[in-house]
Amino acid sequence: MDGRAQAPAAGTVLNALATGYGSAFAIDKYVTADVSLGGDEVTGEIADRPDADTSLIEQTVEIVLERFGDVEGATVRTESEVPLASGLKSSSAAANATVLATLSALDAAERVDREDAARLGVEAARAAGVTITGAFDDASASMLGGLTITDNTADRLIDQESVTWDVGIWMPPEQGFSVDADVERCERIAPVANVVKNLAESGAYETAMTINGFAYAAALEQPSEPLIEALPEAAGVSLSGTGPSYVAIGEAAAIDAVVERWADRTGQTIRTHTQSQGAIIE
Repeated sequence: MDGRAQAPAAGTVLNALATGYGSAFAIDKYVTADVSLGGDEVTGEIADRPDADTSLIEQTVEIVLERFGDVEGATVRTESEVPLASGLKSSSAAANATVLATLSALDAAERVDREDAARLGVEAARAAGVTITGAFDDASASMLGGLTITDNTADRLIDQESVTWDVGIWMPPEQGFSVDADVERCERIAPVANVVKNLAESGAYETAMTINGFAYAAALEQPSEPLIEALPEAAGVSLSGTGPSYVAIGEAAAIDAVVERWADRTGQTIRTHTQSQGAIIE
């Protein structure tokens, strides 16, 4: 009657706000979910954040119980290696980990395809009101691992590929929530987003990511200086999601140099790498 799972966070190649098409890649930082079945209602807790909104993880459990279980109540607790609302897809990772932990507690994990499991988390995110696009790009990268390209308007997986990059991250102390993004401004850069999509579909992920970064930094009125600071060492760099974090990819020595430069900024830096395994049940 208990389940535990973890799902990786992710970085952005293409933000889906402008066109509905998105691309993201999993990183080796995780959100873990523990689910215990029982009781009359679903209650949630986020470790070290007693006042945080738990509607997403509670909604996720409720959807899985409704589809695959014969119980009404459960408790869910998540713990994250990346800050909430940092642009590193912690919400998608939390939903994915919660889906798998709940399925594990129900002994139903083998009944659900991993793509469909990611769609359950997306459904919960929409119901909880924490996403604009549905974030199937983020959810699929986190659930499946590697890099994914998606049509978020149809929750359709276009492509998935394993990638091997070192990753550097700068996280400012501020939080940023995707539902607060100015969608109209983002839609104005749709022609640029289409170029990014074409580049990503051709395998030019690093170039796609960098163009996305500059375009969305302008549209979302985020600073471009962190992008410039990462070049030319980084093979690719972008504002991750709607921010406030920035993510750089490349060879180890190049990312070391980028992280060292970003470390002079206020906030937190992370040195990690891509992840191709995806979410797992523990």
